[in-house]
Amino acid sequence: MSASGGTKAIVAALAANLAIAVAKFVAFIFSGSSSMLAESVHSLADSGNQGLLLLGGKKAQREATPQHPFGYGRERYIYAFLVSIVLFSVGGMFAIYEGYEKIKHPHPIEAWYWPVGVLVFAIIAESFSFRTAIKESNAIRGGLSWTNFVRRAKAPELPVVLLEDLGALVGLVLALGGVGLALATGDGVWDGIGTLCIGVLLIVIAIVLAAETKSLLLGESAGVDEVKKIEAAVVDGDTVTRLIHMRTLHLGPEELLVAAKVAVRHDETASEVANAINAAEERIRAAVPIARVIYLEPDIFSESAAAAGENPAKAPGGPAAH
Repeated sequence: MSASGGTKAIVAALAANLAIAVAKFVAFIFSGSSSMLAESVHSLADSGNQGLLLLGGKKAQREATPQHPFGYGRERYIYAFLVSIVLFSVGGMFAIYEGYEKIKHPHPIEAWYWPVGVLVFAIIAESFSFRTAIKESNAIRGGLSWTNFVRRAKAPELPVVLLEDLGALVGLVLALGGVGLALATGDGVWDGIGTLCIGVLLIVIAIVLAAETKSLLLGESAGVDEVKKIEAAVVDGDTVTRLIHMRTLHLGPEELLVAAKVAVRHDETASEVANAINAAEERIRAAVPIARVIYLEPDIFSESAAAAGENPAKAPGGPAAH
């Protein structure tokens, strides 16, 4: 994901959510609808989340230091994980509490045109935000399904904004349904049920986001396509005869660490091996530009040692069987 594409989607979502949060809160004041209160807190939490994503992107741009020699690229994962916590606690749990209270102590909705009008406005505004996120995601997801895109994306911003916007739209429909049923039946319990459904929805989305960003925080290997490109680039068939084993690790969305042991001919001089290693690093960077940190260890390949040792093809980031 390009930084500009992610930032554009985040800013669009932030602008929409701030405007929607104010409108929803005004509607809550005039109508007393718990769905509107839950939705206003939801939009406020989403606005804070977009602020966290922008802050994480800014902090990730810092230069590497002796204490953090691989830089700060993974800060983007940390702030994306914080988003899931905020969505769960501030958005989901508050909505469930408010829904429970409204079901326990229902009261009719006043000035119905406020919540209905604001919800229609919010659906339109969120649709534009969601459209921006879809457009930016389509530019990079290739042939992946939406589910696989969310699961495999190394840059967390677009998947987070996509899920937030989707959750916001579904939540607005639930709120509109709850308010509509409360008005039609004169029973405020329906407003509480709608609020409760919003809370459950937000918690489910928060759990999905937490699971995906946790995987990124733990450290994910390069994608299958990148691994194949590196494997093809590292061997020249002359001095570097084969890839013995390899590990890859994302230091950030656009920075990849590659560590590999490569086989060289036993009769090559130290100078020839060094030149071959340098050339292999250049080929890797040309094939996979985000491979910025590369460590290649030359060795003499032994069939018996390989047969007796661990099969590296089974390890994350390891090569396919040769």
